[in-house]
Amino acid sequence: MTDLDFVGKDPESKDEECPATFRDRNSGDFYHQGRIVTDPEIIKEVTGHGVLGADEAVIWQPARMADILQEAATASYEQARQGTGTPSFADLLAGTTRSAVHLEMRDTYQPTDEEFLRWKAGESVGKEEDWRRWLDLIGSAVTRGVKVRRARIVSEPVTDYIAFEHEVTRMNIKAGEEVRWLPRRQAYDLMLPGADFWMFDQRLVRFNFSAGDGSSLKQYEFVSDPRAVVQCVAAFEMVWERAIPHEEYKLAR
Repeated sequence: MTDLDFVGKDPESKDEECPATFRDRNSGDFYHQGRIVTDPEIIKEVTGHGVLGADEAVIWQPARMADILQEAATASYEQARQGTGTPSFADLLAGTTRSAVHLEMRDTYQPTDEEFLRWKAGESVGKEEDWRRWLDLIGSAVTRGVKVRRARIVSEPVTDYIAFEHEVTRMNIKAGEEVRWLPRRQAYDLMLPGADFWMFDQRLVRFNFSAGDGSSLKQYEFVSDPRAVVQCVAAFEMVWERAIPHEEYKLAR
């Protein structure tokens, strides 16, 4: 039996893709999560010092994780901890048993997102290989009984980014999400929070903040006070009741 300590993860990783280091507190063995290297030149260099076994892979981790790797090697971290810093979305979803809801209220997000830029260039988007991680993450939660809902409040006519989101929403639905849209003019009298949020099991809210251009700041505030959570429950459910199911919502451009 292993008892893995989560020593740390790359603090600059995008989204939830996090190179990380673990150590078995019983055996002292190390486990590394990271990108599998496929560059033939690097593979050639590595195998020049020994044969790469059929069950082996070369794993890349960024130089900025040096302190974390050193900490794992000296076992100077607090054993049995669950890592440092804010929990990832994957961590939060893994601890969810009933429901996860997401309220989006901006008209633009991540203007430099590669898939969005491809869409603007007229390329095909919403491919399974680009969405595999999300499909697996949400799919596994839905399979174990978690109901995942996403509501979007949008200005009309919609921005390019919202039009792009509308097109790729089929992948959210494929993952197992329910998605609805609410035109902003139909939300004018609702008391809504000042930032987008994810809410897990109606007990924990993670507010997330963006820059003026929609770029994620990777900054979050967590709220678990029932008096505040109940306000988010009410806000989301009022939006959900008025919102239009994705398959019925027609973009106004």
